[in-house]
Amino acid sequence: QVQLVESGGGLVQAGDSLRLSCAASGRTFSGYVMGWFRQAPGKEREFVAAIAWSGGNTYYADSLKGRVTISGDNAKNTVYLRMNSLKPEDTAVYYCAADWGIVVATTPDEYDYWGQGTQVTVSS
Repeated sequence: QVQLVESGGGLVQAGDSLRLSCAASGRTFSGYVMGWFRQAPGKEREFVAAIAWSGGNTYYADSLKGRVTISGDNAKNTVYLRMNSLKPEDTAVYYCAADWGIVVATTPDEYDYWGQGTQVTVSS
């Protein structure tokens, strides 16, 4: 059974950096795209970044380019999301997701598996 477990969230101050982790288990993830999404209260789930497990191609939401970096460690089956210069509007629950395929997907409906999420709160 596929499991995605996020960690690394917390309460930080504006301007701080944070690294989120997503530990994946249950199958071989080569051939999958791993994505990060976020959802703020009262808002729709929003694409943040994605990485193709095979090849390492990355894709970022335009609004977050330059402030976030997605990376993966194949040996640990773990995907990371590094966020810099955090702002109060980055406050959200951050979710890790897995999509079978080699084309990077940016909409939640395209992803097959989801983690439970980790809360990130940025204070001003």
